[in-house]
Amino acid sequence: MSRVSKPHETVERALELSRADGCVVIADEHSSANLRWAGNALTTNGVTRGRTLTVVATVDGARGTASGVVSRSAVTADELEPLVRAAEAAARAAGPAEDAQPLVADVPASADFEGAPAETSSAVFGDFAPALGESFARARSGGRELYGFASHELTSTYLGTSTGLRLRHDQPNGTLELNAKSPDRARSAWAGRVTRDFRDVDPLALDEELARRLGWTRRRVELPAGRYETLLPPTAVADLLIYQQWSAAARDAAEGRTVFARPGGGTRVGERLSPLPLTLRSDPAEPGLESAPFVIAHSSGDDASVFDNGLPLEPVDWIREGRLERLVTTRHSAGLTGSPVAPGPGNLVLDGGDGRSLEEMVAATGRGLLLTCLWYIREVDPATLLLTGLTRDGVYLVEGGEVVGEVNNFRFNESPVDLLGRVTEAGRTERTLPREWGDWFTRAAMPPLRVPDFHMSSVSQGV
Repeated sequence: MSRVSKPHETVERALELSRADGCVVIADEHSSANLRWAGNALTTNGVTRGRTLTVVATVDGARGTASGVVSRSAVTADELEPLVRAAEAAARAAGPAEDAQPLVADVPASADFEGAPAETSSAVFGDFAPALGESFARARSGGRELYGFASHELTSTYLGTSTGLRLRHDQPNGTLELNAKSPDRARSAWAGRVTRDFRDVDPLALDEELARRLGWTRRRVELPAGRYETLLPPTAVADLLIYQQWSAAARDAAEGRTVFARPGGGTRVGERLSPLPLTLRSDPAEPGLESAPFVIAHSSGDDASVFDNGLPLEPVDWIREGRLERLVTTRHSAGLTGSPVAPGPGNLVLDGGDGRSLEEMVAATGRGLLLTCLWYIREVDPATLLLTGLTRDGVYLVEGGEVVGEVNNFRFNESPVDLLGRVTEAGRTERTLPREWGDWFTRAAMPPLRVPDFHMSSVSQGV
């Protein structure tokens, strides 16, 4: 039986086997632990391990450089050479790559490149699980049922290239979703959290929050579709602005295909998007939201290029004090558009609010809606970035600074770019779990936002 090599050994061996003009090898070592519960009792738990190996081969030709990318899981030593050959064959069969650039070089090696991969285990829940058990008991005595899921993942990425790069990054990622339901399960409330290690997650405090929200649902008010002053909690703001950032490629804007295109040509960089001094930014070293300090690209697209693997990442302001500052670029698209190089971010932070909590913003509301979260978000019009979606797990009516009941759910139609131009207040920035995009992007910190005329386009029966 073939021995399973250490990650750095696999990277080195794949590079040795390469016959291409250039080669990038990415070894991702995954481990995860999870807990699931229903009806105030744990139901399942588990731990998994896995490895994914990606080989990028580049082949120079008379018409340019082609690339081939092949990824496979659980690759053994005997399967390594066929994987490398498959990537080379894919490169030879492809035409010149539009995003071709010299592979990145001259980046200092990671000191721990040859170290064992980091791993998570059920021990990550050592403090969280007992507190969760206490919350079960308290919910049971309060006539609530708790349902939910806690997951912790740790991925160690080893990146090596034929130009000498030897880089490594360990990425922890923890998420918690908690639902509280009434005994008849007709009423529910949701809360989510993002964490690196579950030491900063308090299930008892979350249960208390959900108990308060379930109390609000005892009174039901039916409202028609229309435009309402609306308080968007951080999770909803994150879902909207993450999608906005995914749509912020400089090349697409320069070619007139997105909301960031300037009428008549060019992009909207430099244009004021918000009357408030809001700054949307990314920083690989952001405390609590740390992400890879270099590009890790398993494929090429609008916001990433396999040729940029290993490129160092710096802090970047996408919007600075209300003005559009940067759009997403690879080295290739930066050259096409004359924009600075700014690859897609590993985290997203919106700053510049007045520091008030969501509760303080509720207390300052005469009449309006308080949302819990959004889901089923879909794009309607890329030219305006008009999105549609649904509210979920609680829309509450605020009158005289207090929540006075729950209202029906709605379908909304809004553009996050347009919302930034109409927002009248931003509160305190806090780390948040984007409910809709949490499977793809979790490292976000957002403030709650007050929108005076959020468009609830129709009533929805969704829950």
